[in-house]
Formats: sequence, C-alpha cells, structure tokens
Amino acid sequence: MSTHFNTYSQAIDWLFSQLPNYQKDGGSAYKPGLGNIISLLDSLDNPHHKFKSIHLAGTNGKGSVSHIMASAYQAGGYKVGIFTSPHIFDFRERVKINGQFISEEEVIQFLNKTHAIIDEIKASFFEITAALAFHVFANESVDIAIIETGLGGRLDSTNVLKPELSVITNIGLDHQAFLGDTIELIAAEKAGIIKSKTPVLVGKKQEKTEEVFKEIAQKNKSSLHYAEQADISTDLLGQFQNENASTALTAIKLLQETFPIDISVLHLGFNQVAETTNFKGRFQKISDQPLTIVDAAHNPDGVRNLMKEIEHLSFEKLHIVYGSSNDKEVSDVFLQMPKSAAYYLTTFDSKRSLTIIELNALATSNSLSADYYSGSELALKAAQKKAANEDLILVFGSFYIMADILADD
Repeated sequence: MSTHFNTYSQAIDWLFSQLPNYQKDGGSAYKPGLGNIISLLDSLDNPHHKFKSIHLAGTNGKGSVSHIMASAYQAGGYKVGIFTSPHIFDFRERVKINGQFISEEEVIQFLNKTHAIIDEIKASFFEITAALAFHVFANESVDIAIIETGLGGRLDSTNVLKPELSVITNIGLDHQAFLGDTIELIAAEKAGIIKSKTPVLVGKKQEKTEEVFKEIAQKNKSSLHYAEQADISTDLLGQFQNENASTALTAIKLLQETFPIDISVLHLGFNQVAETTNFKGRFQKISDQPLTIVDAAHNPDGVRNLMKEIEHLSFEKLHIVYGSSNDKEVSDVFLQMPKSAAYYLTTFDSKRSLTIIELNALATSNSLSADYYSGSELALKAAQKKAANEDLILVFGSFYIMADILADD
C-alpha cells in the first residue's frame, strides 16, 4: 500500500521514525556517496541546476558565515535560501527563505511526491532533506542559495552543486571516524567541495592545511583565496564572530560581480543577522542575572574558542551546564574545561547521549567538581539556584541541550 501524508505531523513522524538521521542516530545514519542524491534529484528534474549557490564546508563557523551572508544579501534585496543543519526546535529550520521556514505544506507535498523513490533507494534523512531544500529553492526561484555541507564535503549529499563560490571556514578535529584522524585528512575531505574553475575561499589560514588546499585548488584550476581580516561589526555576540564576519565579507567581495551589493546595505545586513535570518544558539544571551549564555560549541576547537571568549566577560564564578553525544571527541573537549568552574553535567533524551556514568568518569579523570542530572532543564535550574547574580552560567554541548533550554526562553 502506498504511503500518503495528510498532515505535517504524519509526514515528520514518518521521516524521523522510519529513516535514520544523524541528529537522532549518529554515525549509523551516515551514508557517504552521491548515488542516492543523484537518483533522487533526477526524479525531481534536477532542481539543483536551477539556482545559483554558495557552498560551505568547515569544522566550525558554517552557520554563522551562512547567516551573516544571507542577512547582507537580504538587505540588498535578494531572495536568499539557506540550507543548514542540524535544527534546534523545528525540522523546517533547516530550509529557510529570507529567514522564514518553508511551509508545512511544502514538506507534505514533497514527501508525498518522493516517498516511492525514497523507499526504493533507501535514501538517508540528510539526502531527503537536501533534495527537499533544492526542490523548494528551485520552485521559489531564489536568487542565491547558501548551502552548508552536512558532514565533510567530498562525499556529502550537497556536493552535487556547481556553486559560484566554495567556502571552507576552518579545519579542526571532529567526526574523525568518518573524515580521518588528522587535520590534513579532514582538510582533504572538506576540500572535496572545490569545483573545477570555481573560486574557493578559506576562512582561516592554518599551517597544516595550506598545502592541501593549494594542491586541490590547482588540480581543479580554481583560484584560492583566504579571508581578509576586517574590523566589521555584527549583532552576533562574541569576539570570535569577527573571524566569521571577515569570511562572510571576503566572500561577498569575491562575488560582487555576480551578486552586487552596496556597502552601506551590507553593514545594515551584518547588524541584523539574528532578526532577519532566524539564527539562534550562537553565544546567545538568555538572562542577565545571572548572565546566562547558550552556545553551540561541541567539538574541541569550538569549546576552546568559547573558553577564550568568556575571558572578555566580567563575572565572579563560572557555572557550566554541559552534555554531549557519545560520538564526539569528548576526552579532548574535557581538556578545555577550566577546573575552577562548577559543573552541572546532564544527559538528554537520545540514545546518543553520554550517560551519567560516562560523564562522571570524564569529570573525575579531569579533576572537575560536578553534579549530575537527567535533563538539561534540571541542570540549568540547579545552576541558577547556586549562582549569584554576578556569576556566569554557560550552557553548551549538544544541540539537544540547546533545544531544551531555548524552548523555555
């Protein structure tokens, strides 16, 4: 009997329960290779050939760079699509046009149209979601689609695009089981998005990756550029956003002939990113007393940058609410944790969550003082109860934790 969805909840329940997805199932959902996405897109008359795109890969900063660029182009009058992952609250966060989620009806119609071939080829959650984004962007005739890779680059489902520009934000250790266990190997995987005779922009010059990018760019006869550090403001909090804003600004300059934008409008866009693009969870302040910040940092480089960032803040004691998936490089993350902080370590509702036993072992081996909770809301309430008004509460780790905390904000 053929599947037909009458409601959004039916469609989403099927998508999440019948199909593996990385956010829910971790590595078992990862399906490298382009065969499935090519078949799926072919059944849709290849929508990815019907719009201009900017393609982004990188360990950290993709979300910020994507949304800063989108806000600038929106301010310049362009119709901008963004495809990003994972989502925090709503599946439709992954596919936005001018900051607005696509409609529930678009999701229903797409899944009704494609469920037969999805079943036939056993497409992954990410392959389906990427095809949905491309289908909607083509139907809505976006001027620019800003597309983030899901994992890696070379074998990522988004790597069927022929973009105007490829952007690689930076390279750090993350997803080593899939991408390789050295910076150089990970760089080579992410450099797989470099296309023939298509310019590539690298956000951060790193000694271990320079030769990798140079060699792959030369093989593809692609001009290689590095972001120019600029003193440009953005409404996104955190000094680390200067690197992301500089990358976004350099990308916009490189694309000035294709997507011209006035400099005064550009500055307007850079300073209304959160509002115009619906961007959440990046050094986001949710309370003043005590100061409480939620951030998406989850890998060693991200956490290291986060700890550097809070050095610029004035506070008495640091309280950290943290939980992680069990497929992350948590041992290296814990090495970045300050021993002077009070820790509220939490599980979350997913089979990927680190257990209390695992969290305790990590805290103990790193000489951290921690309490343990079965839920991030309980952990945050405990931190709020113990923290004085002049203290800092920092919440980071899994996107599941952000979803629980920000849902109540």
